[in-house]
Amino acid sequence: MSNPSPIELIGAALFALAVAHTFATKYFQRLAHAQPAHAGVWHLLGEVEVVFGFWAMVLVLFIFGLQGQAQAIQYLEACNFTEPLFVFAIMVVAGTRPVLQFASVSVRALARRLPLPSGMALTFTMLSVLPLMGSFITEPAAMTLAALMLRDTVLGQPVSARLKYATLGVLFVNVSIGGTLTPFAAPPVLMVAATWGWDIVFMLSTFGWKAALAVFINAGLLTVLFRQELRGMTDAPRPEPRVPASVLVVHALFLLGVVVFAHHPVVFMGLFLFFLGYTSAYQRHQSPLILREALLVAFFLAGLVVLGRLQAWWLQPLLSGMSADAVYFGATALTAVTDNAALTYLGSLLDAPSLDFKVALVAGAVTGGGLTLIANAPNPAGAAILKDCFEDGVISPLGLFLAALAPTLVAIGTLRFL
Repeated sequence: MSNPSPIELIGAALFALAVAHTFATKYFQRLAHAQPAHAGVWHLLGEVEVVFGFWAMVLVLFIFGLQGQAQAIQYLEACNFTEPLFVFAIMVVAGTRPVLQFASVSVRALARRLPLPSGMALTFTMLSVLPLMGSFITEPAAMTLAALMLRDTVLGQPVSARLKYATLGVLFVNVSIGGTLTPFAAPPVLMVAATWGWDIVFMLSTFGWKAALAVFINAGLLTVLFRQELRGMTDAPRPEPRVPASVLVVHALFLLGVVVFAHHPVVFMGLFLFFLGYTSAYQRHQSPLILREALLVAFFLAGLVVLGRLQAWWLQPLLSGMSADAVYFGATALTAVTDNAALTYLGSLLDAPSLDFKVALVAGAVTGGGLTLIANAPNPAGAAILKDCFEDGVISPLGLFLAALAPTLVAIGTLRFL
C-alpha cells in the first residue's frame, strides 16, 4: 500500500463518514420532526441523494484550506462527471409519459401471456424483463422505467413492508446484473470493455446467460414467496390520453441518441436541451418531467466521483494482491461501500491481470451492486423515485441490505459457480 498524502487520508475519512451518513438518514428525518426550527437543515441531511454531495463539498473545502483555490479548482476539473450527467439526462428522457406508456403497454401485454394471476404475472415481468432491458437501453434507463412502473403498481398499494423491501432488493440486484448482456450498458462493464477488448459475444457467453438466469430466479422466487399479497393486487393503469405514435418515435430517437453518445457529454447534453425544448412545445403529450429526482441523483453521483477519486491508494493495492476467488468475493463486498464502476476502473489500471482476475472482478462488482444505495450508479435513481412508498419517505439502508442478500446469493450461485 502506497504512502497516502494528507488529502488522501482526509478523503478516505470523509468517504467513510459519507458511507456511515447513508445509514443515518432516518435519524436526521426524525430530527426534522423533533426540531421544527431547523427542519430544513435536518431534511437536507436526511436526503440520501445529498449525502455524498455534502461530504464532497467538505473535501473541496479541505483542499481549498490546505492547498489553496487553484488546487481545489484543478482537482474538480480533473474529475470525470460524464456518468452523473448521463444518468441525469437518461432519467429524464426515460421517465417521460410517451416512453413509460409504451413500456407499460408492452410489459402488461407480456404479463397477460403468463399463466399466473395478473398481480403475480405483472410483478414477475417488471422485475425480470425490465432489468434485462438495461443491457440495451442502459441500466439507469431500465431502473427509471422499472421504478416508475413499480411505484404505480406494487409499491403504490397497501402491501407489507416486507414485500416493499424484497421488491427493492430484487430490483436493485437484477438491474445490476441485468446489464451484463452487452458491453455498453452497465457502468462497471463500460469502464473496462474497451480496455480489455470485450465484445457482445464475450459478454453473452461469459456473463449474460448466467445473469439472465439469476434475474429470472430472483423475480420468480419473490413472486412465489409473496403470492398471497400479489394475488390480491389490482392492476388499474392510470387513465391517460393516448400518445401519438409520432411523438413516441421522437422520444425513442432522443433516448437512442443519449444512449449512443453516452461517453460524449457535449453531444448528449446538447440533445437533452433540444429534448427539453421539444417537450415544452408538445406539452399536452407530457407529464411533469422528473427533473428534481434526476438532479438529486446526479448530485449524489457527482459527490461519489469527487470522493471516490481519492480512494485508489488503498483500493488498488487491495485488489492487486488477491486470487481470482478472493477478487470475486472481495469485489462483491467492496462494491457495497464504493461505486462498482469505480472499482472496475481501478482494476483496469493494473498491469496485465489474468483473464480469470478480470472476469472475477467484473462479476463481483455487478453481483454486489444491489446491496446498498451507493453500490451501483442507477440505485439512487430507483431510490429517488420509490422512497415515498416507504415509511417516513426514507429507505432504510439496513433494510435494503438485508432484502438484497438473498438475490445476491442467487447471483453468486450463477455468476461464480456455473
